[in-house]
Amino acid sequence: MARREVPEINAGSMADIAFLLLIFFLVTTTMDSDEGILRQLPPPVPPDQEVPDVIQRNVYVVLVNAQDQLLVEGEYMRIENLKEGAIRFLKANGVFSDFPEDPDLPVRSWVKRADIEQKLEESKAALAGSTDERNIKYYGDQVDKWQRKLTAIELLGEYKELPPSALISMQNDNGTSYDMYIQVQNELETAVNQLRDELSLEKFGVSYVELEQLSNTGEEKDKYRDRMFAIREIYPQRISEAEPKNVGTY
Repeated sequence: MARREVPEINAGSMADIAFLLLIFFLVTTTMDSDEGILRQLPPPVPPDQEVPDVIQRNVYVVLVNAQDQLLVEGEYMRIENLKEGAIRFLKANGVFSDFPEDPDLPVRSWVKRADIEQKLEESKAALAGSTDERNIKYYGDQVDKWQRKLTAIELLGEYKELPPSALISMQNDNGTSYDMYIQVQNELETAVNQLRDELSLEKFGVSYVELEQLSNTGEEKDKYRDRMFAIREIYPQRISEAEPKNVGTY
């Protein structure tokens, strides 16, 4: 019986097919990448510049040492208590606060409609009479600032605002673990977001996160953007991160 020959397989184009598949997977595959937390460090103070006095009650100081221990406002604190401490700092002495008045925490000032309307008109007049580019930019920013405050009053009523110097100051040691660093950042940001959510739900019936989403889409996005900025006027996110240094142990 004659032996049947097996036909050869033409593999000449296999390399081309493999190359095309490789390109396909490179183009369509997404790869996870590590992302850091964006924080703008304050610029160094010039040696000839006088450093102003800091009102201590306006700064919520959070220190983390090389052993991942927290020292908050001069006292030891567990990480699970950090959020509530930050909430008290940001909420105390405000119109929407359920905490008793506390002179050791930031003293808020009233934002009154009549005052804001006057400042808005003054800024508009100064802007209309400006010809220098720097003045146009400055007064333009002022108009936007007072308009946001007026919109906040229209949406939320007259309110008390944090002083401009009020902020949460965080500083960690060079030996602080990355895990602890992230935990502290998360607790502080969660405190701000929780306050924003609570006020947004109370006044508008939706969370602050939903306001952000609605402000980017739809025909009514301007309305939701105004509400979002109004919430930010009450609870701004001011988390300052100082450059790490060797603070040792507490």
